[in-house]
Amino acid sequence: MRKSSMTVQELPGSAAAAYRPTPPPAWQPRTDPAPLLPDPEPYRVLGTEAAASADPELLLRLYAELVRGRRYNAQATALTKQGRLAVYPSSTGQEACEVGAALALEERDWLFPSYRDTLAAVARGLDPVQALTLLRGDWHTGYDPHEHRVAPLCTPLATQLPHAVGLAHAARLKGDDVVALAMIGDGGTSEGDFHEALNFAAVWNAPVVFLVQNNGFAISVPLAKQTAAPSLAHKAVGYGMPGRLVDGNDAVAVHEVLGQAVARARRGGGPTLIEAVTYRMDAHTNADDATRYRADSEVETWRAHDPIQLLERELTERGLLDDGTRQAAAQAAETMAADLRERMNADPVLDPMDLFEHVYARQTTQLREQAALLRAELDAEEEAR
Repeated sequence: MRKSSMTVQELPGSAAAAYRPTPPPAWQPRTDPAPLLPDPEPYRVLGTEAAASADPELLLRLYAELVRGRRYNAQATALTKQGRLAVYPSSTGQEACEVGAALALEERDWLFPSYRDTLAAVARGLDPVQALTLLRGDWHTGYDPHEHRVAPLCTPLATQLPHAVGLAHAARLKGDDVVALAMIGDGGTSEGDFHEALNFAAVWNAPVVFLVQNNGFAISVPLAKQTAAPSLAHKAVGYGMPGRLVDGNDAVAVHEVLGQAVARARRGGGPTLIEAVTYRMDAHTNADDATRYRADSEVETWRAHDPIQLLERELTERGLLDDGTRQAAAQAAETMAADLRERMNADPVLDPMDLFEHVYARQTTQLREQAALLRAELDAEEEAR
């Protein structure tokens, strides 16, 4: 029996269903896709003519931060071997993305990092020890997110992205001149939170920038096993926002592309999805054996595209990097590492009652009951000594 409601393929007044080769006239593209498409190749500055116009002061600052970041990763990795850290996801090889993200933001902006982005938080000004506190199993996130404008390091994949969109949207509604930058790995783009965040960000025109660090692997899963898209940056078009593809080991290019996206968001242009093509030189974490899923020859190929070496070459060719400058950067990095090592080797004084602090602005009845129960147990242990 024929339905009474008219379908897309039925014409008014027709006795029989008539074929319509196109959708109804009301259909139209909401956005011209052409301007949203990323470039065919990752954008680069170092090694191109554009490098000659790069600000020398910026180049030297990027270099100092990259050197410090490499040393930070090495020291944190050593701390895991000494039992001072439970786990550490190194960003060695990805320092240009981490530093570029931190330096692209103004003080009033917010950074939403993933668990691998401790270096970005440190480059933004967070105490190196506080950045590692969560990975050590200590007090909550280790720092006050509101004070530093750095959201808690996020271990569940992509769940920080909707939070970034919510904060950015709220700031826009309040008239605050704030941009949120959310960092994620290539594996996180396969999560539902990634879709939801990008969809809401585009619909709301939220001032948020999404930085995907495509380091080739979601733990042991290569990119080709999780997406057939031309690039991760192409995913932006489906949500109605621009996609940018950048060489993630080119610190100058990363800083420029992120800076443009942040400025665009701040002036009301909406969100941008940026894919930075980089490589994770170390294992996924200290608990991972990367030799089981990738060859040493692949890693060595990427060492020739090391972000520090790329920037050093440019600085040297322009006469901006001499032995004194290089040694000063290395010494500053070593001083940071020594301080980090000394403070992390001190046993923390922990109060179990901190479990109930900073969970809710006003504690729930259940939390108060649990806190009272724990307090009674601690008091009983103390009396028994």
